[in-house]
Amino acid sequence: MSFINDRFLLHTEAAERLFVEFAKNEPILDYHNHLPPNEIAENRRFENLSDIWIAGDHYKWRALRANGISEELITGDASPKSKFLAWAATVPKTLRNPLYHWTHLELSRYFGINELLDETNADSVWDRANEQLTDYRLSVHGILEEFKVAALCTTDDPADPLNYHEQIAASDLKTKVYPAFRPDKAFGLANPTAYNAWLNKLGGTSGIEINSVKDLLDAIEKRHNDFHAIGCRLSDHGMPHCYADFPTEAEANAIFTKVRGGFIPEPKEQEQFASYLMLFFGCLDAAKGWTKQLHIGPVRNVRSAAFEKLGPDVGLDSIGDELQVENLGKYLDRLDRNNALPKTIVYNNNPVWNYSFATMVGNFQDGSVPGKMQFGAGWWYLDTKEGIEWQLNTLSNTGLLSRFVGMLTDSRSFMSFTRHEYFRRVLCNLLGKEMERGELPKDFSLIGNMVRDICYQNAHDYLGLEVA
Repeated sequence: MSFINDRFLLHTEAAERLFVEFAKNEPILDYHNHLPPNEIAENRRFENLSDIWIAGDHYKWRALRANGISEELITGDASPKSKFLAWAATVPKTLRNPLYHWTHLELSRYFGINELLDETNADSVWDRANEQLTDYRLSVHGILEEFKVAALCTTDDPADPLNYHEQIAASDLKTKVYPAFRPDKAFGLANPTAYNAWLNKLGGTSGIEINSVKDLLDAIEKRHNDFHAIGCRLSDHGMPHCYADFPTEAEANAIFTKVRGGFIPEPKEQEQFASYLMLFFGCLDAAKGWTKQLHIGPVRNVRSAAFEKLGPDVGLDSIGDELQVENLGKYLDRLDRNNALPKTIVYNNNPVWNYSFATMVGNFQDGSVPGKMQFGAGWWYLDTKEGIEWQLNTLSNTGLLSRFVGMLTDSRSFMSFTRHEYFRRVLCNLLGKEMERGELPKDFSLIGNMVRDICYQNAHDYLGLEVA
Protein backbone atom coordinates (compact mmCIF):
# COMPACT_ATOMS: atom_id res chain seq x y z
CA MET A 1 0.00 0.00 0.00
CA SER A 2 1.35 3.42 -0.93
CA PHE A 3 2.08 6.02 1.74
CA ILE A 4 -0.58 8.39 0.34
CA ASN A 5 -3.59 6.08 0.38
CA ASP A 6 -7.34 6.46 0.88
CA ARG A 7 -7.01 6.41 4.67
CA PHE A 8 -4.09 8.83 4.88
CA LEU A 9 -4.53 10.78 8.16
CA LEU A 10 -7.98 9.15 8.67
CA HIS A 11 -7.74 6.84 11.66
CA THR A 12 -11.35 5.74 12.16
CA GLU A 13 -14.17 4.52 9.97
CA ALA A 14 -16.17 7.62 10.93
CA ALA A 15 -13.34 9.90 9.80
CA GLU A 16 -13.06 8.09 6.48
CA ARG A 17 -16.80 8.35 5.89
CA LEU A 18 -16.86 12.04 6.73
CA PHE A 19 -14.05 12.71 4.29
CA VAL A 20 -15.40 10.62 1.42
CA GLU A 21 -19.05 11.67 1.69
CA PHE A 22 -18.81 15.28 2.83
CA ALA A 23 -15.34 16.77 2.24
CA LYS A 24 -13.45 15.14 -0.60
CA ASN A 25 -15.49 16.42 -3.53
CA GLU A 26 -16.28 19.92 -2.31
CA PRO A 27 -14.96 22.71 -4.57
CA ILE A 28 -12.15 24.97 -3.42
CA LEU A 29 -12.52 28.63 -2.58
CA ASP A 30 -8.94 29.76 -2.00
CA TYR A 31 -9.56 33.23 -0.66
CA HIS A 32 -5.96 34.06 0.30
CA ASN A 33 -2.86 33.20 -1.70
CA HIS A 34 0.09 34.86 -3.40
CA LEU A 35 -0.32 33.37 -6.86
CA PRO A 36 0.95 35.66 -9.65
CA PRO A 37 -2.00 37.10 -11.64
CA ASN A 38 0.14 37.30 -14.79
CA GLU A 39 0.72 33.54 -14.74
CA ILE A 40 -3.02 32.95 -14.47
CA ALA A 41 -3.78 35.43 -17.25
CA GLU A 42 -1.17 33.87 -19.53
CA ASN A 43 -2.05 30.27 -18.57
CA ARG A 44 1.57 29.53 -17.78
CA ARG A 45 3.01 26.19 -18.91
CA PHE A 46 5.83 25.01 -16.68
CA GLU A 47 9.05 23.83 -18.29
CA ASN A 48 10.12 21.38 -15.61
CA LEU A 49 9.38 20.00 -12.16
CA SER A 50 11.69 22.46 -10.45
CA ASP A 51 9.86 25.46 -11.94
CA ILE A 52 6.43 24.31 -10.78
CA TRP A 53 7.44 22.77 -7.47
CA ILE A 54 10.59 24.26 -5.94
CA ALA A 55 10.91 27.80 -7.30
CA GLY A 56 9.50 30.28 -4.80
CA ASP A 57 8.80 27.71 -2.07
CA HIS A 58 10.50 29.07 1.05
CA TYR A 59 9.31 26.10 3.13
CA LYS A 60 11.47 23.81 0.99
CA TRP A 61 14.28 26.34 0.95
CA ARG A 62 14.50 26.36 4.76
CA ALA A 63 14.67 22.56 4.81
CA LEU A 64 17.36 22.52 2.13
CA ARG A 65 19.52 24.94 4.14
CA ALA A 66 19.00 22.86 7.28
CA ASN A 67 20.20 19.82 5.33
CA GLY A 68 23.46 21.54 4.44
CA ILE A 69 22.58 22.39 0.85
CA SER A 70 24.37 25.42 -0.58
CA GLU A 71 22.41 28.50 -1.61
CA GLU A 72 23.53 27.94 -5.20
CA LEU A 73 21.21 24.90 -5.27
CA ILE A 74 18.35 26.77 -3.58
CA THR A 75 17.98 30.33 -4.89
CA GLY A 76 21.18 30.46 -6.91
CA ASP A 77 22.09 29.86 -10.54
CA ALA A 78 22.28 26.06 -10.47
CA SER A 79 20.27 24.23 -13.13
CA PRO A 80 16.64 23.35 -12.43
CA LYS A 81 17.46 19.64 -12.38
CA SER A 82 20.33 20.15 -9.93
CA LYS A 83 17.95 22.00 -7.60
CA PHE A 84 15.40 19.20 -7.89
CA LEU A 85 18.03 16.53 -7.17
CA ALA A 86 19.07 18.46 -4.06
CA TRP A 87 15.45 18.48 -2.94
CA ALA A 88 14.99 14.77 -3.66
CA ALA A 89 18.05 14.02 -1.51
CA THR A 90 16.62 16.18 1.27
CA VAL A 91 13.11 14.69 1.34
CA PRO A 92 14.04 11.58 3.40
CA LYS A 93 15.58 13.91 5.97
CA THR A 94 12.24 15.73 6.41
CA LEU A 95 10.51 12.88 8.26
CA ARG A 96 7.99 14.35 10.74
CA ASN A 97 8.29 17.76 9.10
CA PRO A 98 4.98 18.51 7.31
CA LEU A 99 7.01 18.81 4.11
CA TYR A 100 7.23 15.04 4.03
CA HIS A 101 3.43 14.78 3.93
CA TRP A 102 3.00 17.67 1.50
CA THR A 103 5.70 16.42 -0.87
CA HIS A 104 4.18 12.99 -1.32
CA LEU A 105 0.61 14.29 -1.43
CA GLU A 106 1.60 16.70 -4.20
CA LEU A 107 3.47 14.05 -6.19
CA SER A 108 0.46 11.76 -5.95
CA ARG A 109 -2.27 14.24 -6.79
CA TYR A 110 -0.50 16.18 -9.55
CA PHE A 111 1.53 13.42 -11.21
CA GLY A 112 0.10 10.11 -10.00
CA ILE A 113 3.52 9.23 -8.57
CA ASN A 114 3.08 7.26 -5.36
CA GLU A 115 6.69 6.34 -4.56
CA LEU A 116 8.71 7.72 -1.68
CA LEU A 117 11.00 10.32 -3.21
CA ASP A 118 14.73 10.01 -2.60
CA GLU A 119 18.02 10.01 -4.49
CA THR A 120 17.47 6.54 -5.96
CA ASN A 121 14.35 7.41 -7.96
CA ALA A 122 14.93 11.15 -8.45
CA ASP A 123 15.94 10.87 -12.12
CA SER A 124 12.91 8.72 -12.90
CA VAL A 125 10.52 11.06 -11.07
CA TRP A 126 12.05 14.05 -12.86
CA ASP A 127 11.53 12.45 -16.27
CA ARG A 128 7.98 11.21 -15.61
CA ALA A 129 6.81 14.49 -14.12
CA ASN A 130 8.37 16.59 -16.88
CA GLU A 131 6.69 14.43 -19.52
CA GLN A 132 3.30 15.15 -17.92
CA LEU A 133 3.97 18.88 -17.76
CA THR A 134 3.38 19.02 -21.51
CA ASP A 135 -0.31 18.18 -20.89
CA TYR A 136 -2.92 20.94 -20.64
CA ARG A 137 -3.99 19.34 -17.34
CA LEU A 138 -0.84 20.74 -15.69
CA SER A 139 -1.02 24.21 -17.19
CA VAL A 140 -2.25 26.87 -14.76
CA HIS A 141 -5.79 26.74 -16.14
CA GLY A 142 -5.73 22.96 -16.24
CA ILE A 143 -4.70 22.79 -12.58
CA LEU A 144 -7.51 25.14 -11.56
CA GLU A 145 -10.00 22.92 -13.38
CA GLU A 146 -8.49 19.68 -12.09
CA PHE A 147 -8.70 20.78 -8.46
CA LYS A 148 -12.20 22.27 -8.79
CA VAL A 149 -11.09 25.76 -7.76
CA ALA A 150 -14.33 27.74 -7.90
CA ALA A 151 -12.62 31.02 -7.00
CA LEU A 152 -9.33 32.36 -5.73
CA CYS A 153 -8.07 35.70 -4.49
CA THR A 154 -4.55 36.87 -5.21
CA THR A 155 -2.72 39.49 -3.12
CA ASP A 156 -2.32 42.86 -4.83
CA ASP A 157 -0.73 46.22 -4.05
CA PRO A 158 -3.10 49.16 -4.68
CA ALA A 159 -0.36 50.89 -6.67
CA ASP A 160 -0.24 48.03 -9.17
CA PRO A 161 -2.46 48.08 -12.26
CA LEU A 162 -5.23 45.49 -12.55
CA ASN A 163 -4.64 44.68 -16.20
CA TYR A 164 -3.98 40.98 -15.61
CA HIS A 165 -7.18 40.67 -13.60
CA GLU A 166 -9.04 42.41 -16.42
CA GLN A 167 -7.51 39.93 -18.86
CA ILE A 168 -8.54 36.98 -16.68
CA ALA A 169 -12.08 38.32 -16.28
CA ALA A 170 -12.41 38.61 -20.06
CA SER A 171 -11.16 35.05 -20.66
CA ASP A 172 -13.14 31.82 -20.69
CA LEU A 173 -11.47 30.54 -17.50
CA LYS A 174 -14.16 28.97 -15.32
CA THR A 175 -12.38 29.73 -12.05
CA LYS A 176 -13.19 33.22 -10.81
CA VAL A 177 -10.02 35.15 -9.97
CA TYR A 178 -10.12 38.33 -7.91
CA PRO A 179 -7.53 40.66 -6.42
CA ALA A 180 -7.30 41.23 -2.67
CA PHE A 181 -6.35 44.74 -1.55
CA ARG A 182 -2.97 44.60 0.28
CA PRO A 183 -1.65 48.13 1.06
CA ASP A 184 1.27 47.16 3.31
CA LYS A 185 3.67 49.47 1.46
CA ALA A 186 1.63 52.40 2.77
CA PHE A 187 3.31 51.79 6.14
CA GLY A 188 6.92 51.85 4.87
CA LEU A 189 7.98 55.22 6.29
CA ALA A 190 11.29 53.88 7.58
CA ASN A 191 12.67 54.08 4.03
CA PRO A 192 11.66 57.48 2.57
CA THR A 193 13.26 56.80 -0.82
CA ALA A 194 11.30 53.61 -1.39
CA TYR A 195 8.18 55.12 0.17
CA ASN A 196 8.17 58.17 -2.05
CA ALA A 197 8.72 55.97 -5.10
CA TRP A 198 5.67 53.95 -4.04
CA LEU A 199 3.63 57.15 -3.55
CA ASN A 200 4.57 58.29 -7.05
CA LYS A 201 3.56 54.94 -8.47
CA LEU A 202 0.26 55.05 -6.58
CA GLY A 203 -0.31 58.57 -7.86
CA GLY A 204 0.24 57.44 -11.42
CA THR A 205 -2.09 54.43 -11.09
CA SER A 206 -4.82 56.43 -9.39
CA GLY A 207 -4.43 59.60 -11.45
CA ILE A 208 -4.05 61.68 -8.29
CA GLU A 209 -0.95 63.74 -7.46
CA ILE A 210 -0.06 62.96 -3.85
CA ASN A 211 1.24 65.92 -1.87
CA SER A 212 -0.72 65.60 1.38
CA VAL A 213 -2.41 63.02 3.58
CA LYS A 214 -5.73 63.93 1.99
CA ASP A 215 -4.27 63.24 -1.44
CA LEU A 216 -3.00 59.88 -0.20
CA LEU A 217 -6.40 58.92 1.20
CA ASP A 218 -8.10 60.02 -2.01
CA ALA A 219 -5.70 57.91 -4.09
CA ILE A 220 -6.21 54.87 -1.83
CA GLU A 221 -9.99 55.26 -2.00
CA LYS A 222 -9.83 55.55 -5.79
CA ARG A 223 -7.91 52.29 -6.00
CA HIS A 224 -10.25 50.66 -3.47
CA ASN A 225 -13.12 51.57 -5.80
CA ASP A 226 -11.20 50.17 -8.79
CA PHE A 227 -10.60 46.89 -6.98
CA HIS A 228 -14.27 46.70 -6.02
CA ALA A 229 -15.36 47.25 -9.62
CA ILE A 230 -13.45 44.17 -10.77
CA GLY A 231 -14.94 41.97 -8.04
CA CYS A 232 -12.57 42.36 -5.09
CA ARG A 233 -14.31 41.82 -1.75
CA LEU A 234 -11.34 41.28 0.57
CA SER A 235 -8.49 43.35 1.94
CA ASP A 236 -5.42 42.02 3.68
CA HIS A 237 -2.72 43.39 5.98
CA GLY A 238 0.51 41.75 7.08
CA MET A 239 1.75 43.32 10.33
CA PRO A 240 4.13 42.55 13.19
CA HIS A 241 1.30 43.72 15.49
CA CYS A 242 -1.93 45.65 15.23
CA TYR A 243 -1.38 49.41 14.98
CA ALA A 244 -3.36 51.21 17.66
CA ASP A 245 -1.72 54.56 18.49
CA PHE A 246 -4.18 56.88 16.83
CA PRO A 247 -3.04 60.43 15.93
CA THR A 248 -5.06 63.47 14.93
CA GLU A 249 -5.34 64.39 11.26
CA ALA A 250 -2.93 67.27 11.81
CA GLU A 251 -0.37 64.95 13.40
CA ALA A 252 -0.74 62.46 10.55
CA ASN A 253 -0.25 65.23 7.99
CA ALA A 254 2.90 66.44 9.76
CA ILE A 255 4.32 62.92 9.68
CA PHE A 256 3.46 62.60 6.00
CA THR A 257 5.12 65.95 5.21
CA LYS A 258 8.29 64.75 6.93
CA VAL A 259 8.56 61.52 4.96
CA ARG A 260 7.53 63.22 1.69
CA GLY A 261 10.47 65.56 2.26
CA GLY A 262 12.84 62.61 2.50
CA PHE A 263 13.18 62.45 6.29
CA ILE A 264 12.66 59.34 8.43
CA PRO A 265 9.86 59.78 10.98
CA GLU A 266 10.49 58.60 14.54
CA PRO A 267 9.35 55.03 15.35
CA LYS A 268 6.40 56.38 17.35
CA GLU A 269 5.40 58.54 14.40
CA GLN A 270 5.58 55.56 12.07
CA GLU A 271 3.30 53.65 14.44
CA GLN A 272 0.86 56.57 14.58
CA PHE A 273 0.74 56.96 10.82
CA ALA A 274 0.08 53.25 10.32
CA SER A 275 -2.70 53.43 12.92
CA TYR A 276 -4.25 56.40 11.12
CA LEU A 277 -4.27 54.53 7.83
CA MET A 278 -5.61 51.32 9.35
CA LEU A 279 -8.68 53.17 10.60
CA PHE A 280 -9.23 54.55 7.11
CA PHE A 281 -8.81 51.12 5.54
CA GLY A 282 -11.33 49.68 7.99
CA CYS A 283 -13.90 52.33 7.14
CA LEU A 284 -13.48 51.70 3.41
CA ASP A 285 -13.95 47.95 3.87
CA ALA A 286 -16.99 48.34 6.09
CA ALA A 287 -18.67 50.76 3.70
CA LYS A 288 -18.40 48.26 0.83
CA GLY A 289 -19.19 45.12 2.80
CA TRP A 290 -15.69 43.71 2.31
CA THR A 291 -13.91 41.24 4.56
CA LYS A 292 -10.72 42.47 6.24
CA GLN A 293 -7.88 40.00 6.83
CA LEU A 294 -5.27 40.70 9.50
CA HIS A 295 -2.11 38.56 9.37
CA ILE A 296 -0.40 39.40 12.64
CA GLY A 297 2.81 38.45 14.38
CA PRO A 298 5.81 37.45 12.23
CA VAL A 299 9.32 38.81 12.62
CA ARG A 300 10.59 39.20 9.07
CA ASN A 301 14.00 39.20 7.39
CA VAL A 302 15.97 38.62 10.59
CA ARG A 303 19.12 37.28 8.93
CA SER A 304 20.28 40.63 7.62
CA ALA A 305 23.24 39.54 5.50
CA ALA A 306 21.14 36.98 3.63
CA PHE A 307 18.26 39.45 3.29
CA GLU A 308 20.58 42.02 1.69
CA LYS A 309 21.72 39.41 -0.81
CA LEU A 310 18.50 37.49 -1.48
CA GLY A 311 15.67 39.91 -0.65
CA PRO A 312 12.36 39.17 1.13
CA ASP A 313 10.20 36.04 1.10
CA VAL A 314 13.04 33.55 0.91
CA GLY A 315 12.60 31.84 4.30
CA LEU A 316 14.25 34.30 6.68
CA ASP A 317 11.22 34.96 8.90
CA SER A 318 10.18 33.72 12.33
CA ILE A 319 7.26 33.57 14.71
CA GLY A 320 7.17 36.75 16.79
CA ASP A 321 6.73 36.83 20.56
CA GLU A 322 5.63 40.38 21.33
CA LEU A 323 2.41 41.06 23.25
CA GLN A 324 -0.44 41.26 20.77
CA VAL A 325 -3.95 41.07 22.11
CA GLU A 326 -4.36 44.54 23.67
CA ASN A 327 -3.50 46.39 20.47
CA LEU A 328 -5.79 44.11 18.50
CA GLY A 329 -8.61 44.94 20.89
CA LYS A 330 -7.95 48.67 20.69
CA TYR A 331 -8.04 48.62 16.90
CA LEU A 332 -11.22 46.57 16.64
CA ASP A 333 -12.86 48.66 19.35
CA ARG A 334 -12.10 51.96 17.61
CA LEU A 335 -13.69 50.70 14.39
CA ASP A 336 -16.64 49.29 16.31
CA ARG A 337 -17.26 52.59 18.12
CA ASN A 338 -17.28 54.31 14.72
CA ASN A 339 -19.77 51.75 13.35
CA ALA A 340 -17.07 50.84 10.84
CA LEU A 341 -16.01 47.34 11.85
CA PRO A 342 -16.06 45.12 8.74
CA LYS A 343 -16.23 41.36 8.62
CA THR A 344 -12.78 40.39 9.84
CA ILE A 345 -10.55 37.32 9.75
CA VAL A 346 -7.60 37.41 12.17
CA TYR A 347 -4.68 35.04 11.60
CA ASN A 348 -2.28 34.37 14.45
CA ASN A 349 1.36 33.52 13.83
CA ASN A 350 2.20 32.31 17.35
CA PRO A 351 0.30 29.39 18.93
CA VAL A 352 0.92 30.86 22.39
CA TRP A 353 -1.61 33.55 21.49
CA ASN A 354 -4.31 31.29 20.01
CA TYR A 355 -6.74 31.61 22.90
CA SER A 356 -6.01 35.31 23.38
CA PHE A 357 -6.72 36.05 19.73
CA ALA A 358 -9.78 33.83 19.54
CA THR A 359 -11.40 35.30 22.64
CA MET A 360 -10.59 38.88 21.60
CA VAL A 361 -12.16 38.29 18.19
CA GLY A 362 -15.22 36.84 19.92
CA ASN A 363 -15.79 40.07 21.84
CA PHE A 364 -16.81 41.81 18.62
CA GLN A 365 -19.43 39.38 17.33
CA ASP A 366 -22.52 41.57 17.00
CA GLY A 367 -25.25 39.32 15.61
CA SER A 368 -25.29 41.08 12.23
CA VAL A 369 -23.54 38.33 10.25
CA PRO A 370 -23.03 34.67 11.24
CA GLY A 371 -19.39 34.34 12.21
CA LYS A 372 -18.69 37.99 11.42
CA MET A 373 -15.43 37.89 13.36
CA GLN A 374 -13.29 34.90 12.42
CA PHE A 375 -10.28 33.31 14.12
CA GLY A 376 -8.54 32.34 10.90
CA ALA A 377 -6.98 29.09 9.75
CA GLY A 378 -3.58 27.95 10.94
CA TRP A 379 -1.13 30.29 9.23
CA TRP A 380 2.46 29.95 8.03
CA TYR A 381 4.28 27.75 10.55
CA LEU A 382 0.88 26.66 11.89
CA ASP A 383 -0.67 25.17 8.72
CA THR A 384 0.67 21.78 9.82
CA LYS A 385 -1.37 18.82 11.07
CA GLU A 386 -0.71 19.80 14.66
CA GLY A 387 -1.15 23.53 14.03
CA ILE A 388 -4.46 22.92 12.23
CA GLU A 389 -5.69 20.85 15.17
CA TRP A 390 -4.64 23.59 17.61
CA GLN A 391 -6.59 26.18 15.65
CA LEU A 392 -9.66 23.95 15.32
CA ASN A 393 -9.63 23.11 19.02
CA THR A 394 -9.16 26.74 20.06
CA LEU A 395 -12.01 27.88 17.84
CA SER A 396 -14.25 25.03 19.03
CA ASN A 397 -13.60 25.86 22.68
CA THR A 398 -14.13 29.60 22.37
CA GLY A 399 -16.53 30.12 19.46
CA LEU A 400 -18.51 28.31 16.77
CA LEU A 401 -16.56 25.84 14.68
CA SER A 402 -19.71 25.40 12.59
CA ARG A 403 -19.32 28.98 11.26
CA PHE A 404 -15.62 28.67 10.39
CA VAL A 405 -14.70 29.76 6.84
CA GLY A 406 -12.06 27.08 6.47
CA MET A 407 -8.69 26.66 4.81
CA LEU A 408 -6.61 28.61 2.29
CA THR A 409 -3.22 27.98 0.73
CA ASP A 410 -1.38 31.28 1.47
CA SER A 411 0.98 30.02 -1.23
CA ARG A 412 2.95 31.19 -4.24
CA SER A 413 2.77 27.73 -5.81
CA PHE A 414 0.14 26.24 -8.09
CA MET A 415 1.01 22.88 -6.50
CA SER A 416 -0.40 23.89 -3.13
CA PHE A 417 -4.08 23.15 -3.70
CA THR A 418 -3.53 19.82 -1.96
CA ARG A 419 -3.34 21.88 1.27
CA HIS A 420 -7.13 21.92 1.14
CA GLU A 421 -7.25 18.11 1.03
CA TYR A 422 -4.72 17.98 3.87
CA PHE A 423 -6.86 20.30 5.99
CA ARG A 424 -10.03 18.36 5.19
CA ARG A 425 -8.44 15.09 6.22
CA VAL A 426 -7.23 16.57 9.51
CA LEU A 427 -10.68 18.07 10.17
CA CYS A 428 -12.50 14.80 9.42
CA ASN A 429 -10.03 12.80 11.51
CA LEU A 430 -10.51 15.11 14.50
CA LEU A 431 -14.29 14.90 14.33
CA GLY A 432 -14.38 11.20 13.41
CA LYS A 433 -12.34 10.22 16.45
CA GLU A 434 -14.72 12.15 18.71
CA MET A 435 -17.71 10.47 17.07
CA GLU A 436 -16.17 7.04 17.68
CA ARG A 437 -15.48 7.92 21.32
CA GLY A 438 -19.04 9.15 21.87
CA GLU A 439 -17.91 12.75 22.44
CA LEU A 440 -19.95 13.82 19.40
CA PRO A 441 -23.17 12.17 18.22
CA LYS A 442 -22.67 9.53 15.55
CA ASP A 443 -25.01 11.48 13.30
CA PHE A 444 -23.40 11.73 9.89
CA SER A 445 -25.94 14.19 8.61
CA LEU A 446 -25.34 16.57 11.51
CA ILE A 447 -21.53 16.33 11.59
CA GLY A 448 -21.13 15.80 7.86
CA ASN A 449 -23.05 18.91 6.90
CA MET A 450 -20.87 20.93 9.27
CA VAL A 451 -17.80 19.48 7.54
CA ARG A 452 -19.21 20.38 4.12
CA ASP A 453 -19.92 23.94 5.31
CA ILE A 454 -16.39 24.39 6.69
CA CYS A 455 -14.80 23.03 3.51
CA TYR A 456 -16.62 25.40 1.16
CA GLN A 457 -20.10 26.72 1.85
CA ASN A 458 -19.29 28.95 4.82
CA ALA A 459 -16.60 30.82 2.87
CA HIS A 460 -18.93 31.11 -0.12
CA ASP A 461 -21.72 32.62 1.98
CA TYR A 462 -19.45 34.81 4.12
CA LEU A 463 -17.26 36.39 1.45
CA GLY A 464 -19.96 37.22 -1.09
CA LEU A 465 -17.76 36.43 -4.07
CA GLU A 466 -19.23 35.44 -7.39
CA VAL A 467 -17.97 31.91 -8.01
CA ALA A 468 -17.87 29.52 -10.93
